[in-house]
Amino acid sequence: MTGPDNDAGKVTPLRPKRPCPECGKPSSRATYPFCSQRCKDIDLNRWLSGSYVIPATEDDEKPEDGQ
Repeated sequence: MTGPDNDAGKVTPLRPKRPCPECGKPSSRATYPFCSQRCKDIDLNRWLSGSYVIPATEDDEKPEDGQ
């Protein structure tokens, strides 16, 4: 017999399970990749406060004025 009830054990997850990047606990589906809303909010606060930065290099050369 095949049907939706029999295939319930064969569901392939959409995302691989990973530990929470903040605390290392297993991630939850509702707050992926975090384990809870708290860890998700901690990460967001770090981005907004500038704790996380993407390194950039500034060019020392200035554009020439055609001289």
